[in-house]
Formats: sequence, structure tokens, C-alpha cells
Amino acid sequence: MSDSGMKGRVKGLLAGAPPGKESPDQPVIPSEVLNDPNPQRQALQVLTLAQRTADEHIAGAHRQADKIFADARAAAEQVVKDAEAHANDLRREADKSLADAHTNGARIARDAQAKADEARRSADEILADARAKAEEVAKDAQANADELQHQAQQRYQDVVGSLAARREALQQQIEALEKFDREYRSRLQTFMQSQLRALWVEQPHVTDEVELPEPVPLPTQRSA
Repeated sequence: MSDSGMKGRVKGLLAGAPPGKESPDQPVIPSEVLNDPNPQRQALQVLTLAQRTADEHIAGAHRQADKIFADARAAAEQVVKDAEAHANDLRREADKSLADAHTNGARIARDAQAKADEARRSADEILADARAKAEEVAKDAQANADELQHQAQQRYQDVVGSLAARREALQQQIEALEKFDREYRSRLQTFMQSQLRALWVEQPHVTDEVELPEPVPLPTQRSA
């Protein structure tokens, strides 16, 4: 306790507590100490009493602290025991869960392997069916391709034959047109010469060039 605190405590002891307000921590000062006419001796006696009271309080506090410490240690030991028991229970449950998990894992692995084998067999069957269908489709496609090629060849021959016939017909038309052109030009020349001779007989002094009439257009080619 500090000096200021001790002095305050002494002043409180010297002043005394009001009636009915005594504190259980405050020591009872004997009447001979309070009635001592020597102030120094009175203060010394009060300090001695206060020191004794403080020592008693300290000893009581130590005893209470030891009791609290012992109770806390007992409680801590009980908590440790309870925690160890709980940990053991959890360990047993974990071991049981682990064993169940191993069992379930083995069963799941067997089921998965069985399903994988079944899926593999199904995949092999599907692959075999697909291969067979693909071969059948390839055969049909080859047959259709051969038929289309044959039809295309036949059509090509038909088209080439028809083109040859049309070419021959066009050649005949060209020859006919050329013959018509020659005959037309010959007739036109004969007609113009006769007209010029007649014009010369009627008007012998005409010296200007005679303008020839426009030629008659040739007949148009008919479509085959």
C-alpha cells in the first residue's frame, strides 16, 4: 500500500466510522487508543493496528487466491478429462466412420467397375452397329454414284448427239442462206443493169452517178 493510501486509511481510522456504518474491512480501534492524549503514540498504535489488519487481509487474500487456484486447477483437470473423453469418443466415431467409408468405397469401386464394363460392352456394340451401317451406307452411296455416273455419261452422249444434229441442220441453213445471197445479188445486179440501160435510153445526157437502192434484208435464221 502507498504512503498516501496509508495516510488516508489512518485518517479514516482516527475519524472513526459513523454508528451503524462499520465496514467489515475496517478494524475496531480500542477506546484507550482513541483516548490517548499523546498524538504520536496514538498514531503509532493506529498504524500498528492498520498494519496488522493489512497483514490479515493479505493472508486472507492469499488463502482465497490459493483456494481459487486450486478450484481452477481442479476445474481445468476436469475439463481436460472431459476433453480427453470427448476426443476418445470422436476418435472412435472417426475410426468407425473411416471403416464404413472404406467399406462403402470398396463397394462403390466395384459398382463403378461393373458399370464401366457394361458401358464398354454397350460402346462396343454401338460401334459395331455403326460400322455395319457405315459400310452399308458406303455401298449404297457407291451404287448411287455409279448410277449417277452412268446417267451422266448417257446424258452427255445424248447431248453430244443432239448437238451434232443441230450443227448439221445449222450448216444446211447457212449453205441455203449463202445460196440465197448469191442468187439475190445476181438478180439485183441484173435488175439494176436493166434499169440503168432503160434510164440511159430515156435520158442519154445524164452523167451523174446513179444511187443504187438499198439491198433487201436477208431472211432471218430460224431457231432449231
